[in-house]
Amino acid sequence: MNFNKVFILGNLTRDPELRTTPTGQSVANFGVATNRVWFDKNRQKQTEAEFHNVVAWGKLAEIASRYLSKGKLVFVEGRLKTRTWEDQSGQKKYKTEIIAEKMQMGPKGGASGSSEGTDAVSPDAGLDQPLAEEIPSIQEGEEEISPEDLPF
Repeated sequence: MNFNKVFILGNLTRDPELRTTPTGQSVANFGVATNRVWFDKNRQKQTEAEFHNVVAWGKLAEIASRYLSKGKLVFVEGRLKTRTWEDQSGQKKYKTEIIAEKMQMGPKGGASGSSEGTDAVSPDAGLDQPLAEEIPSIQEGEEEISPEDLPF
């Protein structure tokens, strides 16, 4: 059995670009930046940004185009896909993208840091009715999963 699943939480690096394929299918492309923070061996705080290309199709593409903009917080669930093509000089090129399957928008009215509700959206959701879903916060020192919850 194989498994290809990606979860990222980050901020949009650019507004979604909505296009339509020749067959009439909507597709949106946008970038998401995620940050990694750690302490080196000298206990100095280090940060590193990673940039991801995201592709959304159909209703999810239309929702992304309508509600997302540069700087906004977004949670994307999807799968990795690598495209291959040859450029004009015959050089083989590769691009790895996240194909969005679900998306959850950050707090309304701000990029991040608010405790307001979020909008969870899947391709099955209607454009006029994003689903509202509250994300519980985990306090420092509080366990997210207790050992008793594990099925093994």
